[in-house]
Amino acid sequence: MRITTWNVNSIKQRVGHLLAFLDEAKPDVVCLQELKCQDDAFPRAEIEAAGYAVETQGQKAYNGVALLVRAPLALSAVRRGLPGDADDVQARYIEAVVGGEDCAPVRVASIYLPNGNPVASEKYPYKLAFLERLRRHARALLADEVPVVLAGDYNVIPEPEDAADPEAWRQDALFLPQTRAAYRTLLAEGYTDALRACDPRNGLYTFWDYQAGCWPRNQGIRIDHLLLSPQAADRLVSASVQRHLRALEKPSDHVPVTIALAD
Repeated sequence: MRITTWNVNSIKQRVGHLLAFLDEAKPDVVCLQELKCQDDAFPRAEIEAAGYAVETQGQKAYNGVALLVRAPLALSAVRRGLPGDADDVQARYIEAVVGGEDCAPVRVASIYLPNGNPVASEKYPYKLAFLERLRRHARALLADEVPVVLAGDYNVIPEPEDAADPEAWRQDALFLPQTRAAYRTLLAEGYTDALRACDPRNGLYTFWDYQAGCWPRNQGIRIDHLLLSPQAADRLVSASVQRHLRALEKPSDHVPVTIALAD
């Protein structure tokens, strides 16, 4: 099973890139973030025509997450919204069980964590609270002993080697010690950072800002992650970054990250 996560930064602007990627890479599951549209505006017909079933949690103008699954696999037990805060109306979490006749079920989530900037505003406490809710939910999912993949734009730079210029991010919500510590609590629950498990090299980035020539100068950061439960980590075969998509015309500022799990 090939599972991809990709923050498309507006599905309306990037649907052509997405369809080309689906045709080229043929991932079995795609976790999308930052749709920036409501459910009824999502380009469902085009994606279904490409052979994918779709589940979304949209939101007007910002946020929004989706799960796509390629036939003959199917989605079931869909959950919209991260448990733990009934008042949270931001569309940042969707989860489902993916499986089929010849494929053991895997629980997959598409996650768009809050950015958290500016740090002095209410946005940073919300980010930390979201991470704590995610940790609690991630722990609860382990009880079922079904492989779990928590994929998405975490808006977390885990380590200095995950940024081309760590000093530039020292005071940013993505790299503050509290943020990185909260991310490590997810790993401490028994989850594995799939990309790092397969490739420990420096220079693996998934995001390049549109400003200041970051892409041509390779001033990137790694903030898109796939965290695997022990049962999923045991099946991990490979993980890779599709950085070539950042060079497309009018690209997302993020690129896809893909893992392969053995059947």
